[in-house]
Amino acid sequence: MSQNFLVVRDPVSPPAGLEGAVAAIGNFDGLHRGHRGVVARAQALAKKLGRPCVLLTFEPHPADVFAGKPVIFRLTPPDAKAAQAARLGLDGMVVFTFNRDLANCPAEAFVSEILVRRLGLSAVVAGYDFRFGAGRKGDAAFLAAEGARLGFAVEIVDRITQDEEGSLEAVSSTATREALEDGDVALARRLLGHPYFVRGVVRHGDKRGRLLGFPTANIALDPSNRLRHGIYAVTIEIDGVVRDGAANFGRRPTFDNGPPLLEVFVFDFSGDLYGKEVEVAFYGFIRGEAKFDSVDALIAQMEDDCAKARDILERR
Repeated sequence: MSQNFLVVRDPVSPPAGLEGAVAAIGNFDGLHRGHRGVVARAQALAKKLGRPCVLLTFEPHPADVFAGKPVIFRLTPPDAKAAQAARLGLDGMVVFTFNRDLANCPAEAFVSEILVRRLGLSAVVAGYDFRFGAGRKGDAAFLAAEGARLGFAVEIVDRITQDEEGSLEAVSSTATREALEDGDVALARRLLGHPYFVRGVVRHGDKRGRLLGFPTANIALDPSNRLRHGIYAVTIEIDGVVRDGAANFGRRPTFDNGPPLLEVFVFDFSGDLYGKEVEVAFYGFIRGEAKFDSVDALIAQMEDDCAKARDILERR
């Protein structure tokens, strides 16, 4: 992520470097192709006004807050959302904590307190279906009226049915989650407009992969993750260098059937990855996780999995 990209949480006054920003506002889980229409409009307006452009979003996911527990499979937990926002060329991401107090904040107060006083925005861009404030009473028309009254520009993006990659009719965060739950990372890639990826810190494991001849980088994913357990063709970014690999996400039924863990075997690499933050992108599903009767059978299957992963990645 660019060092110039700013991530600010719960600011009480306009963040330094982002004063007078234009904000694309929404939850934006996944930052999929549909979301990018809102982001692109905000960027065009920011360029016209000569202002920085930010993503204004909320954590945790409102559905989790209203349910009182995690219920949403997060496509982009905060670190992944920030990474993707930076890739889209935004100048920063402003995150407000979503809790019962914010949920019960009247729409008028949300605009005057957050958008005007605490952020000092010059403009806001939202999707046609954006709702905010207590009882979700704030809508596009209300936001536009408040902008005219309080002195900031408002642009509302109508429903977009087509982009440069084709139809957007099926694009949604829900459809993407369903694809990933089925292991269909190729479909998720088409919906997102980029490969599905996760970020995490490499942790110590039981070193079993090393003993089998397949040392792995082990990463615990966000607890909400419901990616199908199985073997995938992946890339892994290490210190800014992208390398190919094969990954298992699951519980390792041949050995311990433990908590879900992402284990990445990096092709043609030897080095100490412990403690490094890495990004793993998924390009193809190879097979579901399985229990093997012997270690030799598992090793033979892993060799075949790696060959298939290399073939998928050569064609990506």
